Amino acid sequence: ARRRRRAGPSGRPLRLCCAAIMATRWGICGAGRISNDFTVALKTLPPEDHQVVAVASRDLQRAKEFSQRHGIERAYGSYEELANDHDIDVLYIGTIHPQHVKVGLLFLKCKRNVLCEKPIAMNSRELQQLIAAAKENNVFLMEAVWTRYFPASIQISNLLAQEAIGEVKVVKVDFGVPLLHVPRTVEKELGGSALMDIGVYCLQFVCMVFSGEKPESVTATGVCLDTGVDEAMTVVLKYSKNRLAICTCSIAVLLPNDATIVGTKGTIKIPEHMWSPTSLIVNGEETEYPLPKPSLPLNFLNSTGLRYEAEEVRQCLLKGLKESPRMTLADSTLLMEILDESRRQVGVVYRQDSV
Repeated sequence: ARRRRRAGPSGRPLRLCCAAIMATRWGICGAGRISNDFTVALKTLPPEDHQVVAVASRDLQRAKEFSQRHGIERAYGSYEELANDHDIDVLYIGTIHPQHVKVGLLFLKCKRNVLCEKPIAMNSRELQQLIAAAKENNVFLMEAVWTRYFPASIQISNLLAQEAIGEVKVVKVDFGVPLLHVPRTVEKELGGSALMDIGVYCLQFVCMVFSGEKPESVTATGVCLDTGVDEAMTVVLKYSKNRLAICTCSIAVLLPNDATIVGTKGTIKIPEHMWSPTSLIVNGEETEYPLPKPSLPLNFLNSTGLRYEAEEVRQCLLKGLKESPRMTLADSTLLMEILDESRRQVGVVYRQDSV
């Protein structure tokens, strides 16, 4: 059969054979732990739909080791080389968040589609730079809030749309894991913070439940480490019509890590690991949503669930969309505004805030 090429959603060629839709070609930016898990998760999807074709690290040896471990064709020792590889449909940014704006702008200005790990930036100013670059270059940009794409999360949205528990009145979310031994969670220059590392999951969950509505008020209190980042924080969001959400996060202790939505006619609960839900209890009745098994060891719990956000990206690109309808750039903007305000009240200030 004759092989043809035509422009894909980003204006770059997608390989076609017999008019078939070919695999989404991924490039991986960063050879760390989350990039490993994302790559393993992609392998749980059909190879005719997803292929990892390149990886880049600032350390070429790390990139080569990563490529050998995962069977990836091309390894680069710089992000610029990855940005200039045009046999890629979308780039996944798995670096630490202080690097997101620099790397993200590099890719977007090279007219590359981007899926960027959460939090997508350090503050609202950086986020708006990324959004502006994506729009100026007419490319896809999405914050990798993987929780939103889990089947359990989709079901929550469906149930709320059907008013299965009546009017939502209270949402309570906890996420706490002992992480004080991990430098990237406690060092300010590495973007350390309970809120920015794991509290973001609690806040995004609330934003999802309330369909992106802006809260009337944000009230935050917390305790900070000697490094100047928060060890624990509680954020209370007050919404219109007397609705409340309470989020607590900690990198010092293990919390219940559940999420509860209480309505006038019932309750929805994620009983454990709310950031990667595999079960849902609706008015006492539990439904399980099992994940596929990984082909290689994972660094984080339930990481094969990263497959759902990857498939969302593919579907968006096939439709020619520039953002995900389920995690829009407006959703990322609201989430970042809440993060900014919460940090301001607790007194967590990064170097990026004064630029």
